[in-house]
Amino acid sequence: MKLALGADHAGFSLKEKLKKYLLEKGIEVKDFGCHSEQSVDYPDFAHPVASAVEKKESDFGLLMCGSGNGINMTANKHAGIRAALCWSSEIAKLSRQHNDANILTLPARFIEETEAKKCLDIFLSTPFEGGRHEGRVKKINC
Repeated sequence: MKLALGADHAGFSLKEKLKKYLLEKGIEVKDFGCHSEQSVDYPDFAHPVASAVEKKESDFGLLMCGSGNGINMTANKHAGIRAALCWSSEIAKLSRQHNDANILTLPARFIEETEAKKCLDIFLSTPFEGGRHEGRVKKINC
């Protein structure tokens, strides 16, 4: 499995912890930054992650910013991207089961590391149910 990873300065610390966690699990990670807590603009990291998922260079994406909103909105501007802002493992599970989400977005300032890891594990291991959800997902793109 390949995962594209990105965060702004507010998500940097959590990104680094989750990157280490993913690598320990044997998941290939492409880190698009940022690389410090110096103030940066979240679109500069959302776009490359979304592009990597969109082009199928990565199976999934993981994004983080302070609230998760800005980086999530940016990623969702890309065709075929279904980024889901999740703050609990149940929401992460539903985002995969019902919405076929391909990018997990975490609100770095509002989620504990243990819950972030649960969200990530559930997101990566939960398949899309298809069925009644498939038609709805197909209607998402403009």
